[in-house]
Amino acid sequence: MSRSALAIVLAAGDGTRMKSDKTKMLHEVAGRAMAAHVVDTVARSGVNETVLVVGRDGDKVAAACASADKTVRTFEQTERLGTAHAVLAAREAIAAGFDDLIVTYGDTPLITAETLGRARTALAEGSDVVVIGFEAADPTGYGRLLVRDGALTAIREEKDASADERGVKLCNSGLMAINGRRALEFLDAIGNDNAKGEYYLTDVVEVALAKGGRASVVMADPQEVLGCNNRAELAELERIWQARRRRELMLSGVTMIAPETVFLSHDTEIGLDTVIEPNVWFGPGVRIAANVTIHAFSHIEGASVASGCQVGPFARLRPGAVLHDDAKVGNFCEVKNGDIGVGAKVNHLSYIGDASVGAKANIGAGTITCNYDGVNKARTTIGESAFIGSNSALVAPVAIGNGAYVGSGSVITTDVPDNALAIARGRQENREGRAELIRARARAIKAAKQSKS
Repeated sequence: MSRSALAIVLAAGDGTRMKSDKTKMLHEVAGRAMAAHVVDTVARSGVNETVLVVGRDGDKVAAACASADKTVRTFEQTERLGTAHAVLAAREAIAAGFDDLIVTYGDTPLITAETLGRARTALAEGSDVVVIGFEAADPTGYGRLLVRDGALTAIREEKDASADERGVKLCNSGLMAINGRRALEFLDAIGNDNAKGEYYLTDVVEVALAKGGRASVVMADPQEVLGCNNRAELAELERIWQARRRRELMLSGVTMIAPETVFLSHDTEIGLDTVIEPNVWFGPGVRIAANVTIHAFSHIEGASVASGCQVGPFARLRPGAVLHDDAKVGNFCEVKNGDIGVGAKVNHLSYIGDASVGAKANIGAGTITCNYDGVNKARTTIGESAFIGSNSALVAPVAIGNGAYVGSGSVITTDVPDNALAIARGRQENREGRAELIRARARAIKAAKQSKS
C-alpha cells in the first residue's frame, strides 16, 4: 500500500485486575509481552512508524516492545483522562502528517496484520473513521455498532442503548483507523461532557460525521480482538495463540501427534517433515530444521537443532545448545551451551555443559562434563569419533582427542591425546569368600537391633 501510516499502541493501562506488581502490558503470551505482540503485528502490517503510549512501568514496556521493533517511539500519558486523551499523548507524531492513523491496544495481542490492512483499505476507499467490529453471540457489556445502509452511524454504549439497540450483536472492539490528515481535527473536537469527565475515543465517530466525514466498519474474528483484564483471560489468550500457531505449523508440514500438548514460543521455527511427539515445550529462541524428531516430554529453549536430529524423550536443551546434522540427544540428557557434532550421540542420562562434542563421538550413559568450580566455568572439548565410557566425569578445562577412548567410571582431569586410552579409576581387587563374611556381619547387626526392640 502506497499510503503512509502511523500506528499508535495504547499501553498505559495499569491492569489492576491482574493482581500483579507489574503492568498487564508486560504479562506474556507465548513468552512475549502482550504489548510487544501488538507492536510486532502493526510493524508487519506495513505502517511507516509505530508509537507507544505508556504509563505504569513505561520504561519496561518500551524495552519489551523494542525487541519487536527497535524504531518504536514512546510517549507518556501522565494523567488518565480517557482513550482519546491517551491517543493525543502522541500529538507530536500525529502532527507529522500521515495518510492513515491506526489505533490499537497493548492488551489485544491476537489482532492480525490482515485485519489492520483491511481497515486501512477502507480509509483508502473514502472512510474517515473505520472501526474494527465483531459479531458477539452474547453482546452484553460491549458497545454496539449502529450501521445504516453500510455506513457506521454511531457507537452506542450499552448503558445508553435502547432496547432495540441492545439487541444488536455487532460490537465495538475499540480498535480503529482514522484519516490521518484529519485526525487531530477530529480528536481535538472530542469533549468530556460525561459522568467520568473523560475523553472517549469512541466519540470520534460522532465528531467525524458532524464534520461531514464518513465512518464504516470492518469485521474481525471475535478471538482476534479479545482483550485481557485478569489472569484467567490471559490464559485464554495463550490457549488461542497456541492453537493458532500449532495449526500454522501443521499446515506448513510439521507433524504433531497430540498438538494440544505442544507449547510454542512466539519465535519458534520448525522445519518441514519434523515430528513433534506429545508434551513438548519450546521456550524462546528455538530453531528446528527439517526432518527432526522431538520425542515426548522434551524441554527446549534457546537451542538450534539441525536436520535429521533426534531429541528425547525427556531431554532438555538449554540456551546455547547446538545440534548438528543427525546428532542425537536422548532420554534424560541435558545440554547447555554445548555443541553436538554431526552424527554424535549423547544417548542417555548425561549432562553436557559448556562443551564441544566432535562428529560421530559417542557419550556413554551417565557421563557429565564438570564445567563449574563454584566460581568460574570452563569448557570441555571432545574430539571426532571419541568414545566416552559410561559414568565418566570430564573435569573442565579438558580436551579429549580425536578417536580417543575414556574407560567407564573415569574421572578425567588432564587432556587425552588422539587415539589414546584414558583410565582414571581405582584398580579392582577381588577377595575370595569375603562376601559371606560381610553378609554374616550384616545379619548380626540386624539381629542385635531386633533384640533390643
